[in-house]
Amino acid sequence: MKRVLRAKRLPAIVLALAAVAVSGCGIGAQESILDQDELVIGVRSDLPSVGFRKGDGTFEGFDVDVARYLAGKLGKDVTFLGVLAADREKVLTDGRADLVVATFTIDQDRKRRVLFAGPYHISYQDILIRPEEKIANVRDLEGRRICEVQGSNAAQRVVEERGVKAQVVPFPDYSRCLAALKSGQVDAVTTNDVILAGLAARDGSGLRLANALFNEQRTGVGLARGDVPGCEAVNRAITQMYQDGTAQKLLRKWFGESWLRRAVVAVPQFEGCS
Repeated sequence: MKRVLRAKRLPAIVLALAAVAVSGCGIGAQESILDQDELVIGVRSDLPSVGFRKGDGTFEGFDVDVARYLAGKLGKDVTFLGVLAADREKVLTDGRADLVVATFTIDQDRKRRVLFAGPYHISYQDILIRPEEKIANVRDLEGRRICEVQGSNAAQRVVEERGVKAQVVPFPDYSRCLAALKSGQVDAVTTNDVILAGLAARDGSGLRLANALFNEQRTGVGLARGDVPGCEAVNRAITQMYQDGTAQKLLRKWFGESWLRRAVVAVPQFEGCS
């Protein structure tokens, strides 16, 4: 009560400025995922074993299970939104998704537009080839045609970062990439090894990974820029996922015991929520 009486004796102009400042803070405050009861989480719809929309409209895969685990640790209900590679940033910036758990590799360019928690998984870039192809490492892609899926930068990294003079051939999604690989339109598909493993397993035609393992891939959880409290909460949940054995269990479930032996199953070093 005393604070109210003192406030009444302040000059009117001071009170007016204070009111503007308070209202301005309320307008400018960013909502966090922690303020919501239900989260919309973007997951891939086109990657078997990673993020895939089944015929009944539900989603399954490693990333889907990770997203479900994180939402549970945050105490939130979850609705999944299917996204392709090209959609991942857009669904965050336009507010359609609260989180994106969709093979979203962390890089400095993307960090200018979205905030990343994690990474929640460390993998490597690999090369998917036909059974008869003699491609063993990234240098063997010299002069070859490699698929690039819209929204992914994996093929471009081969050319720009590794200095390999390959021909990058664009396709809208991985299903068309696979068709092009099997028909001979391209010689290889390159991206995260977990994506390639899932594609090869579902296809079943004998396509194989070269086991080249280059370019470490730090796969993170995308959030809207500025949601630092939400990012920090997701990082705590990722830590729990590794400490309670869930990460190892999910890798084994979706990629098998042999895959698990080549995976890094330890709490990753986080990027920092800034």
